[in-house]
Amino acid sequence: MSLAPESLSVAVALPREGVAVLTVNGPLDLDTAPVFHRHLADQLRNGRRHVLLDMAGVPFMDSSGLNAILRVHQEARGLPGSVHVIAPAPAVRRVLDLTGVSLTLPVSDSVDDALALVSRAEEETS
Repeated sequence: MSLAPESLSVAVALPREGVAVLTVNGPLDLDTAPVFHRHLADQLRNGRRHVLLDMAGVPFMDSSGLNAILRVHQEARGLPGSVHVIAPAPAVRRVLDLTGVSLTLPVSDSVDDALALVSRAEEETS
């Protein structure tokens, strides 16, 4: 039995220009992935090039959730921008590791660590 999309919550913080931190709570699965993707894509459409995903509150993620992250990663790269995963729960980290996504996307322990990576990348490109 799958959970309704209402079981997913996404809070957005804007720590600085061009950067959005999305705190995600709830499972990322077939039912919730479309809502999750809209939240991510909205950030890019609103001028945020770097999307930081605090996933400590995500107990489960299937291929639908993974696909939503990868689609936005592709869009962000063209800006140029980035997608970062922060503090994934053990089950989510396992999915990221088994699929090799953790080799493609930065995975950080904290929002501060991810913001430091964004700053470093921006300095390198300026």
